[in-house]
Amino acid sequence: MNSVDEKTFYTESELAEFEEIILRKLKATNSEIEFIKRTLSRKDDNGTDNTAVGSKTLEDGADMREKERLNQSAGRLSKFASQLEMALIRIKNGTYGICKDTGKLIPAERLRAVPHTQQTIEAKLSQN
Repeated sequence: MNSVDEKTFYTESELAEFEEIILRKLKATNSEIEFIKRTLSRKDDNGTDNTAVGSKTLEDGADMREKERLNQSAGRLSKFASQLEMALIRIKNGTYGICKDTGKLIPAERLRAVPHTQQTIEAKLSQN
């Protein structure tokens, strides 16, 4: 098989493998987002078990911090889901796996680990 330097595109079977990885990650990510949304909606429901007035203020503060943390997680997960969806579009339009900076093929090992990436590791590191 050709080395990555000589190869300029991935075959349909290779793209199908990447698509499967992306779809699996997208499904898991969307499940996490839904879980967080359900958790947040339950936190809005105070129920009737809040009878201890003295600890209410402490609980409210902890609840606010937890809500903020969950909202931040949901935001990061939503961004990740968007990046995965964009990777699926790149598969469809034939640009998946090609570094946006160098035009070189991104190694398959990197795409398996970070399937939404648009850069070779060298291009990514040269940005820092």
